[in-house]
Amino acid sequence: MRLAAPESVQRPSGRFRDDGFMLYDHTWVVPEAGARGGSGTSARALSPITLGYYAHLVARCHQTDVLPLGERLSRHSPGAGSAGRERWVAWEVLKEVAATRYVTPLWEGGSLPGLVEADDLGTYVMKFTGAGQGRRTLVAEVISAGIARRLGLRVPDVVRMELDPVIGLGEPDQEVQELLKASGGANFGMDFLPGSIGYDPLAYAVSARESGRIVWFDALINNVDRSWRNPNLLVWHGDLWLIDHGASMIWQHNWPTAAKAALRPYDASDHVLASFGPDIGAAQEELGPRVTEEALRECVAEVPGEWLCEEPGFDSVEEVRAAHVRTLAARLEGLGERITIGERSGDGPSRAPGWLTGRTGDPPGSGDGRASASGDPKGGRA
Repeated sequence: MRLAAPESVQRPSGRFRDDGFMLYDHTWVVPEAGARGGSGTSARALSPITLGYYAHLVARCHQTDVLPLGERLSRHSPGAGSAGRERWVAWEVLKEVAATRYVTPLWEGGSLPGLVEADDLGTYVMKFTGAGQGRRTLVAEVISAGIARRLGLRVPDVVRMELDPVIGLGEPDQEVQELLKASGGANFGMDFLPGSIGYDPLAYAVSARESGRIVWFDALINNVDRSWRNPNLLVWHGDLWLIDHGASMIWQHNWPTAAKAALRPYDASDHVLASFGPDIGAAQEELGPRVTEEALRECVAEVPGEWLCEEPGFDSVEEVRAAHVRTLAARLEGLGERITIGERSGDGPSRAPGWLTGRTGDPPGSGDGRASASGDPKGGRA
């Protein structure tokens, strides 16, 4: 969304954050680099107070224009012509909700997500910054979901969930209480799909085109956790939905080797859709042109800044965002030629690293009979 404001603006009614950025209808609004006074100063280098001031100039509007993300907008007085115009840039951010009730823990996997109700009356699968895998898995979730949406793949809506740890005080499980206590603030939420079931390749056939699109997407984000052992796919209203991308983009766990990791091949032999003859060539031709550098920047911009701060080897959040864009853009080059599908491996533990997935090797539903990651004690995501 773009907002065109006249010169005579008033204080905005939108919400300010502590970092000085202004949120208007889920869109951050800041001036374009060099727009103010022709000084050439980057908007991202300006102080939070200055950014907040610039943001409020366009937030309280007498007229509003809705333009495609990435286009430029001029601010001017009605009838003032081109005099005094300034260019502005805004980008979309995650919808923000507040957790109001912790319903139940979902015990499958090591991240211990939970089913949570929010102040928008929605129900979400919530993943926590205080979980053992850390906030980088949440970064992967947000970026991967953004790319999938732009490729036309079905993913549940994702949100930024604000958590007050006090809502977990009544939770009887000590492990859950400790997790909630360690996860105050911004967390990751994924829309709960009621009535959905876990994907079974023996019961639900997928076309070569669709399987090729999903395998190509998983290769782009280097998703190591959509195998026949753990599909991370749901069937909802007869359609296939992609979930759980925290085990992708592994290069962010070792940034010094990220450039080399971006060029590595992708072995899809154990991919849950490998048996359907994925048409990788068609997927490369169809999806490749959609993954532009601008689209990648938009996806990365959706990640909350607090999940990217204090990243070793980087001086600022913007440097981390740029590294994500650069690595994904490099991986895109010739991606289709680096995807291989061979013989499926025999029964055994997943190839996904345990330190990332947190899995112990036990099959879903084994152990103490607690609810699975779907919230359904029988193992399907309800």
